[in-house]
Amino acid sequence: MAILLEDLNLRKAEKMMCLQALEKGGSIVEAALLLGITRHALKRRMIKHRIDWPSAQQREARPAEVTQLSALEGA
Repeated sequence: MAILLEDLNLRKAEKMMCLQALEKGGSIVEAALLLGITRHALKRRMIKHRIDWPSAQQREARPAEVTQLSALEGA
């Protein structure tokens, strides 16, 4: 996976890599594995870069998914 940077800003590159790994992995544990670091190291980087995971959009979508799953289990 290529990362295109407009400048050589290490902070931006680290944040982009964390975000891409979270999107691809779907969880903090999987993202950390993709990056080759521990989940604690990833959490520290998320705090450093103020990365909110799951994103607000994903949190809003979850209640509907849970409701659908509950309905399926009851059927």
